[in-house]
Amino acid sequence: MHENDHEVSERLASFADVLAGELPETWNSTYHPPAHKNDLAELAHRIWDLDLVAESLAQHPLRQAAVLTRQDGAQLVVLNRNDTLDTLDSFLIAGIAPRSLPDEAYRGVREPNGIALSDDPFLSAELVADDLLIRYDAALAQVRHNTTHPSPEPGDARASRAERVVLTWQADGALATTGVSEAAAGVLTANGFVPGEQSGGYRLSGDDSAVQARAVRDSGRQLDALGITAVLQHSSTRPTATAPAAAPAQSRAQSVRTR
Repeated sequence: MHENDHEVSERLASFADVLAGELPETWNSTYHPPAHKNDLAELAHRIWDLDLVAESLAQHPLRQAAVLTRQDGAQLVVLNRNDTLDTLDSFLIAGIAPRSLPDEAYRGVREPNGIALSDDPFLSAELVADDLLIRYDAALAQVRHNTTHPSPEPGDARASRAERVVLTWQADGALATTGVSEAAAGVLTANGFVPGEQSGGYRLSGDDSAVQARAVRDSGRQLDALGITAVLQHSSTRPTATAPAAAPAQSRAQSVRTR
């Protein structure tokens, strides 16, 4: 039997409420029903995704959603997955781009694309903390940095002096970086990164996803305060938790905000 609209709405709202309570730190959930047309239209414009969620919205306009808000203002959106009937993944979740930042701040920042979730909010919370939240917080740190430290024009002498700390996912879920300055190294070690005796780099274990997410977020903020940009990237050996990549972003719905 197919669920009616009321059952679908209750299911989404209930799932989001439980999920919010299971995520690291403190989150609250706000459900937006179909009647909230203006809120949903603005929300669709701010969803920070050019992959799975963008493709879903291109085929199925946003008719209801739940917004999860963290104490620091960071936001995630949870929506029903409508693109297939035969799937174990019932929901989609993605980051929301802050409305207060100018479009220029997003230039050169890779979208922290959303992921699919099952209807188990407890397992889903682990997946969000271990994957989406880390990428989302890193992207937030980058765009916030860009608002106060605009990228220098090509040929500007400042470009050669700007430091970037590149954190790369490892096959075991850890994050690693090499070639950082003494100032950056101090921030990393203060947030749990362990120096390698032979590599000269720094490594952050992925054994506890909540601890790892917090360390990445705190490191990003502290590096930003020093004028150092933190960049998160995937290695070719790290397994992905998201669905296979969709069609090129340029072919997707124009209503989804691009950066």
